[in-house]
Amino acid sequence: MAKKGILLLNLGSPKSTSVPDVRNYLREFLGDERVIDYPAAFRFALLEGIVLRTRPKKSAAAYETVWTPEGAPLLVTTEKLRVKLEKATGLPVVTGMRYGEPSCADAVKKVLELGIDDLFVMPQYPHYAMSSYETVVVKIQEELRRLAPQLKYHVLQPYFNDPAYIKTLVESARPWLEKPFDKLLFSYHGVPERHLRKGDPSKAHCTKVPNCCAVASPCHATCYKHQCVETTRLFTEAAGLRPDQVEVAFQSRFGPEKWVPPYTDERLEALPKEGVKKLLVMCPAFTADCLETIEEISEEGKEEFLHAGGESFEQIPCLNDQDIYVKYLSDRVVAWKPSHH
Repeated sequence: MAKKGILLLNLGSPKSTSVPDVRNYLREFLGDERVIDYPAAFRFALLEGIVLRTRPKKSAAAYETVWTPEGAPLLVTTEKLRVKLEKATGLPVVTGMRYGEPSCADAVKKVLELGIDDLFVMPQYPHYAMSSYETVVVKIQEELRRLAPQLKYHVLQPYFNDPAYIKTLVESARPWLEKPFDKLLFSYHGVPERHLRKGDPSKAHCTKVPNCCAVASPCHATCYKHQCVETTRLFTEAAGLRPDQVEVAFQSRFGPEKWVPPYTDERLEALPKEGVKKLLVMCPAFTADCLETIEEISEEGKEEFLHAGGESFEQIPCLNDQDIYVKYLSDRVVAWKPSHH
């Protein structure tokens, strides 16, 4: 009889808010060829010569504002989710992080220690992007091949348009949507526009066809922007909102090249001038609140919006370890088909 188990995967966090720990974390994160996808020598020169000299200090200060007594918010929330999911499914649940600890290798070792030989891998990314979903799946597959070649496993596919996921998102937002607001801004993590074109196997659709996200194409299976737009559209319908009450923007850009527009920070500054005084913000690219949602949106973003003339700014929390999200994930486990190798 196979022993089933679950592996929760997310991005990761530094070990502490000390500058050396943040530098080590950023070296691993930004050194990933799927995050900064330049040739290796150029990536190394960029990181060691420029980025890792100045950014760790700035990032460490940002992490300090969100750190909890138990540690990094992302890790703390993932642990709470792990415990709840274990209880809901009756199966052992292990967590692994793409960067930092517990590493993907540590997670696979833990899976083996527990005697699991049939594994449901659950990347905590609803949308497909080279720098999020793809990199963590490739990494865990490498570690499984290396450490546990006999293990059977099944990987949860991106669930950006799963009706049950959309329903979960709407339920989680319901208390905020019931109060008066002028606009709901969906702020997704940004990616360089080049990544979208790189992920289009046809090389003829993405950013080439007018309104490419809305025109059906096989490349949508790996198009991050299309999937973000689709989550927003389905949410708007399911929540009974009008299209003009909702807007999409992209946050956390880095470096000089063109990222997917519009940019969240620019929109936060412009919205009050367009008559938006009461703003709600949601960040569905993240399943757990972390540096990018807490510090970048609910601290800096809020300040930008209010400073530009906004009156009220509320961030709807990520799904985190909410019971409705635990149920969403445990329902995926129930639907789990016999694994393949």
